[in-house]
Amino acid sequence: MELYISFIFGLLFGSFLNVVILRIPKEESVVFKGSYCYSCNKRLKPWHNIPLFSWLFLRGKCSFCKTKISIQYPLIELCSASLFVTIASQYGLSLPAFFIAMSFLMLLALSMIDFKYKMVPDSLNLFAIFFAIFGGWNLQGVLLNLQNALLFAGGFTLLRFALSYYLTSGVYRAGLKTKTSWNRHYDRAPFIEAMGEGDIMVAATMGALLGVKLTLVAIFLSALLTLPVLLLVQNRSKEEKRVPFVPFLSMATFIVFLFESPILSYIQANY
Repeated sequence: MELYISFIFGLLFGSFLNVVILRIPKEESVVFKGSYCYSCNKRLKPWHNIPLFSWLFLRGKCSFCKTKISIQYPLIELCSASLFVTIASQYGLSLPAFFIAMSFLMLLALSMIDFKYKMVPDSLNLFAIFFAIFGGWNLQGVLLNLQNALLFAGGFTLLRFALSYYLTSGVYRAGLKTKTSWNRHYDRAPFIEAMGEGDIMVAATMGALLGVKLTLVAIFLSALLTLPVLLLVQNRSKEEKRVPFVPFLSMATFIVFLFESPILSYIQANY
Protein backbone atom coordinates (compact mmCIF):
# COMPACT_ATOMS: atom_id res chain seq x y z
CA MET A 1 0.00 0.00 0.00
CA GLU A 2 2.82 2.39 0.87
CA LEU A 3 4.43 1.88 -2.54
CA TYR A 4 1.15 2.64 -4.35
CA ILE A 5 0.78 5.85 -2.35
CA SER A 6 4.38 6.77 -3.13
CA PHE A 7 3.82 6.11 -6.83
CA ILE A 8 0.78 8.41 -6.95
CA PHE A 9 2.57 11.16 -5.02
CA GLY A 10 5.55 10.77 -7.33
CA LEU A 11 3.37 11.22 -10.41
CA LEU A 12 1.74 14.34 -8.94
CA PHE A 13 5.05 15.94 -8.01
CA GLY A 14 6.50 14.90 -11.37
CA SER A 15 3.67 16.71 -13.14
CA PHE A 16 4.45 19.88 -11.20
CA LEU A 17 8.16 19.37 -11.87
CA ASN A 18 7.46 19.62 -15.61
CA VAL A 19 5.98 23.06 -14.98
CA VAL A 20 9.07 24.06 -13.01
CA ILE A 21 11.44 22.84 -15.73
CA LEU A 22 9.58 24.73 -18.44
CA ARG A 23 8.75 27.98 -16.67
CA ILE A 24 11.72 28.85 -14.45
CA PRO A 25 14.14 29.34 -17.38
CA LYS A 26 11.52 31.63 -18.95
CA GLU A 27 11.06 33.51 -15.66
CA GLU A 28 7.36 32.64 -15.52
CA SER A 29 5.43 31.98 -12.33
CA VAL A 30 5.04 28.31 -11.48
CA VAL A 31 2.09 28.99 -9.15
CA PHE A 32 -0.10 31.87 -10.36
CA LYS A 33 -0.62 30.82 -13.95
CA GLY A 34 -2.71 27.87 -15.08
CA SER A 35 -1.37 25.22 -17.43
CA TYR A 36 -1.63 26.10 -21.11
CA CYS A 37 -0.46 24.80 -24.48
CA TYR A 38 2.82 26.42 -25.50
CA SER A 39 1.80 26.22 -29.18
CA CYS A 40 -1.76 27.62 -29.25
CA ASN A 41 -1.70 29.26 -25.76
CA LYS A 42 -5.12 27.81 -24.88
CA ARG A 43 -5.83 27.04 -21.23
CA LEU A 44 -5.83 23.33 -20.49
CA LYS A 45 -8.82 21.62 -18.92
CA PRO A 46 -8.41 19.72 -15.61
CA TRP A 47 -8.65 16.35 -17.42
CA HIS A 48 -5.74 17.42 -19.64
CA ASN A 49 -3.48 17.55 -16.57
CA ILE A 50 -3.84 14.04 -15.18
CA PRO A 51 -0.22 12.84 -14.77
CA LEU A 52 0.86 10.24 -17.32
CA PHE A 53 -2.69 9.21 -18.29
CA SER A 54 -3.59 12.47 -20.06
CA TRP A 55 -0.56 12.15 -22.34
CA LEU A 56 -1.55 8.56 -23.17
CA PHE A 57 -5.25 9.35 -23.75
CA LEU A 58 -4.41 12.36 -25.92
CA ARG A 59 -1.86 10.23 -27.80
CA GLY A 60 0.86 12.78 -27.15
CA LYS A 61 -0.98 15.65 -28.87
CA CYS A 62 -2.64 18.87 -27.74
CA SER A 63 -6.42 18.49 -27.50
CA PHE A 64 -6.91 21.87 -29.25
CA CYS A 65 -4.23 22.37 -31.91
CA LYS A 66 -3.04 18.74 -32.22
CA THR A 67 0.59 19.80 -31.79
CA LYS A 68 2.80 17.01 -30.49
CA ILE A 69 3.40 17.10 -26.73
CA SER A 70 7.00 16.37 -25.77
CA ILE A 71 7.66 12.90 -24.39
CA GLN A 72 9.55 14.72 -21.63
CA TYR A 73 6.25 15.09 -19.73
CA PRO A 74 5.49 11.39 -19.12
CA LEU A 75 9.18 10.55 -18.72
CA ILE A 76 9.67 13.11 -15.94
CA GLU A 77 6.49 11.92 -14.23
CA LEU A 78 7.63 8.29 -14.42
CA CYS A 79 11.11 9.19 -13.15
CA SER A 80 9.56 11.09 -10.25
CA ALA A 81 7.21 8.22 -9.40
CA SER A 82 10.06 5.69 -9.59
CA LEU A 83 12.19 7.87 -7.35
CA PHE A 84 9.46 8.12 -4.70
CA VAL A 85 8.81 4.38 -4.83
CA THR A 86 12.52 3.54 -4.57
CA ILE A 87 13.04 5.73 -1.50
CA ALA A 88 9.79 4.56 0.12
CA SER A 89 10.79 0.92 -0.37
CA GLN A 90 14.00 1.57 1.58
CA TYR A 91 12.80 3.99 4.27
CA GLY A 92 9.00 3.75 4.27
CA LEU A 93 6.62 6.70 4.37
CA SER A 94 8.20 9.30 6.64
CA LEU A 95 9.00 13.00 6.64
CA PRO A 96 12.80 12.52 6.27
CA ALA A 97 12.22 10.14 3.33
CA PHE A 98 9.91 12.71 1.74
CA PHE A 99 12.58 15.43 2.12
CA ILE A 100 15.20 13.15 0.57
CA ALA A 101 12.89 12.40 -2.36
CA MET A 102 12.19 16.11 -2.83
CA SER A 103 15.92 16.86 -2.86
CA PHE A 104 16.42 14.32 -5.64
CA LEU A 105 13.47 15.84 -7.51
CA MET A 106 15.19 19.23 -7.36
CA LEU A 107 18.35 17.62 -8.72
CA LEU A 108 16.29 16.09 -11.53
CA ALA A 109 14.86 19.50 -12.42
CA LEU A 110 18.31 21.09 -12.27
CA SER A 111 19.69 18.37 -14.52
CA MET A 112 17.01 18.91 -17.16
CA ILE A 113 17.38 22.69 -17.11
CA ASP A 114 21.18 22.49 -17.24
CA PHE A 115 20.97 20.00 -20.11
CA LYS A 116 18.49 22.08 -22.15
CA TYR A 117 19.47 25.65 -21.32
CA LYS A 118 23.00 25.44 -19.82
CA MET A 119 21.79 27.18 -16.68
CA VAL A 120 21.44 26.18 -13.02
CA PRO A 121 18.76 28.23 -11.20
CA ASP A 122 19.76 29.22 -7.66
CA SER A 123 16.18 28.85 -6.40
CA LEU A 124 16.08 25.13 -7.19
CA ASN A 125 19.60 24.66 -5.88
CA LEU A 126 18.64 26.22 -2.54
CA PHE A 127 15.56 24.00 -2.31
CA ALA A 128 17.70 20.94 -3.06
CA ILE A 129 20.14 21.86 -0.27
CA PHE A 130 17.30 22.63 2.16
CA PHE A 131 15.53 19.30 1.60
CA ALA A 132 18.83 17.39 1.74
CA ILE A 133 19.84 18.94 5.07
CA PHE A 134 16.45 18.38 6.70
CA GLY A 135 16.37 14.81 5.43
CA GLY A 136 18.12 13.80 8.65
CA TRP A 137 16.28 11.44 10.97
CA ASN A 138 16.91 13.55 14.05
CA LEU A 139 18.49 16.84 15.13
CA GLN A 140 21.96 15.28 15.19
CA GLY A 141 21.45 14.01 11.65
CA VAL A 142 20.31 17.44 10.45
CA LEU A 143 23.38 19.09 11.98
CA LEU A 144 25.65 16.46 10.42
CA ASN A 145 24.01 17.04 7.01
CA LEU A 146 24.58 20.78 7.40
CA GLN A 147 28.23 20.18 8.30
CA ASN A 148 28.77 17.96 5.25
CA ALA A 149 27.00 20.44 2.97
CA LEU A 150 29.26 23.28 4.13
CA LEU A 151 32.34 21.05 3.88
CA PHE A 152 31.79 20.20 0.21
CA ALA A 153 30.60 23.68 -0.70
CA GLY A 154 33.85 25.06 0.73
CA GLY A 155 35.93 22.33 -0.90
CA PHE A 156 34.44 22.93 -4.34
CA THR A 157 34.89 26.70 -3.91
CA LEU A 158 38.61 26.25 -3.23
CA LEU A 159 38.89 23.82 -6.14
CA ARG A 160 37.15 26.31 -8.42
CA PHE A 161 39.54 29.08 -7.37
CA ALA A 162 42.64 26.92 -7.83
CA LEU A 163 41.63 25.58 -11.26
CA SER A 164 40.50 29.00 -12.49
CA TYR A 165 43.79 30.54 -11.38
CA TYR A 166 45.80 27.78 -13.08
CA LEU A 167 43.88 28.03 -16.38
CA THR A 168 43.94 31.84 -16.42
CA SER A 169 47.67 31.92 -15.64
CA GLY A 170 48.32 29.52 -18.51
CA VAL A 171 46.47 31.76 -20.95
CA TYR A 172 48.28 34.82 -19.58
CA ARG A 173 51.71 33.20 -20.02
CA ALA A 174 50.81 32.23 -23.56
CA GLY A 175 49.72 35.80 -24.23
CA LEU A 176 53.07 37.18 -23.10
CA LYS A 177 54.69 35.61 -26.14
CA THR A 178 52.55 37.73 -28.46
CA LYS A 179 53.10 41.06 -26.70
CA THR A 180 54.88 43.82 -28.55
CA SER A 181 55.95 47.36 -27.71
CA TRP A 182 52.48 48.48 -28.85
CA ASN A 183 50.40 46.32 -26.50
CA ARG A 184 52.73 45.48 -23.61
CA HIS A 185 50.71 47.68 -21.21
CA TYR A 186 47.41 45.95 -22.00
CA ASP A 187 46.37 42.70 -20.31
CA ARG A 188 44.22 40.84 -22.83
CA ALA A 189 44.08 37.50 -20.98
CA PRO A 190 40.46 36.59 -20.04
CA PHE A 191 39.61 35.21 -16.64
CA ILE A 192 38.60 31.56 -17.10
CA GLU A 193 35.97 30.09 -14.81
CA ALA A 194 36.82 26.41 -14.30
CA MET A 195 33.57 25.62 -12.50
CA GLY A 196 30.16 27.25 -12.17
CA GLU A 197 28.63 28.33 -8.87
CA GLY A 198 25.76 25.92 -9.53
CA ASP A 199 28.16 22.97 -9.32
CA ILE A 200 29.31 24.19 -5.90
CA MET A 201 25.74 24.23 -4.58
CA VAL A 202 25.04 20.78 -6.05
CA ALA A 203 28.17 19.53 -4.24
CA ALA A 204 26.65 20.86 -0.99
CA THR A 205 23.48 18.88 -1.68
CA MET A 206 25.54 15.76 -2.40
CA GLY A 207 27.40 16.16 0.88
CA ALA A 208 24.16 16.45 2.84
CA LEU A 209 22.56 13.45 1.12
CA LEU A 210 25.52 11.06 1.09
CA GLY A 211 28.05 12.03 3.73
CA VAL A 212 31.78 12.49 3.18
CA LYS A 213 32.89 9.06 1.95
CA LEU A 214 30.00 8.42 -0.38
CA THR A 215 30.12 11.95 -1.83
CA LEU A 216 33.76 11.41 -2.79
CA VAL A 217 32.71 8.18 -4.52
CA ALA A 218 29.87 10.01 -6.30
CA ILE A 219 32.21 12.77 -7.53
CA PHE A 220 34.60 10.18 -8.92
CA LEU A 221 31.70 8.31 -10.56
CA SER A 222 30.35 11.52 -12.10
CA ALA A 223 33.75 12.14 -13.69
CA LEU A 224 33.69 8.62 -15.16
CA LEU A 225 30.18 9.17 -16.52
CA THR A 226 31.19 12.48 -18.08
CA LEU A 227 34.36 11.17 -19.75
CA PRO A 228 32.70 9.38 -22.74
CA VAL A 229 30.63 12.49 -23.49
CA LEU A 230 33.73 14.71 -23.42
CA LEU A 231 35.44 12.38 -25.87
CA LEU A 232 32.43 12.50 -28.21
CA VAL A 233 32.34 16.32 -28.36
CA GLN A 234 36.12 16.75 -28.56
CA ASN A 235 36.10 17.75 -32.25
CA ARG A 236 32.90 19.82 -32.19
CA SER A 237 32.33 23.56 -31.92
CA LYS A 238 33.21 25.56 -28.83
CA GLU A 239 29.56 25.84 -27.78
CA GLU A 240 28.94 22.09 -28.21
CA LYS A 241 31.98 21.36 -26.05
CA ARG A 242 30.24 22.97 -23.08
CA VAL A 243 29.04 19.78 -21.43
CA PRO A 244 26.61 20.35 -18.51
CA PHE A 245 28.03 18.71 -15.41
CA VAL A 246 25.00 18.84 -13.09
CA PRO A 247 23.20 15.89 -14.79
CA PHE A 248 26.22 13.67 -14.21
CA LEU A 249 26.63 14.82 -10.60
CA SER A 250 22.94 14.12 -9.98
CA MET A 251 23.02 10.72 -11.70
CA ALA A 252 26.09 9.66 -9.75
CA THR A 253 24.52 10.86 -6.49
CA PHE A 254 21.41 8.75 -7.03
CA ILE A 255 23.40 5.66 -8.05
CA VAL A 256 25.61 5.90 -4.97
CA PHE A 257 22.55 6.54 -2.79
CA LEU A 258 20.91 3.35 -4.12
CA PHE A 259 24.01 1.22 -3.51
CA GLU A 260 25.04 2.91 -0.27
CA SER A 261 25.44 -0.27 1.79
CA PRO A 262 27.62 -2.34 -0.62
CA ILE A 263 29.80 0.69 -1.40
CA LEU A 264 30.40 1.41 2.31
CA SER A 265 31.09 -2.28 2.94
CA TYR A 266 33.64 -2.31 0.12
CA ILE A 267 35.34 0.85 1.45
CA GLN A 268 35.54 -0.53 5.01
CA ALA A 269 36.84 -3.89 3.80
CA ASN A 270 39.62 -2.42 1.68
CA TYR A 271 40.75 0.63 3.64
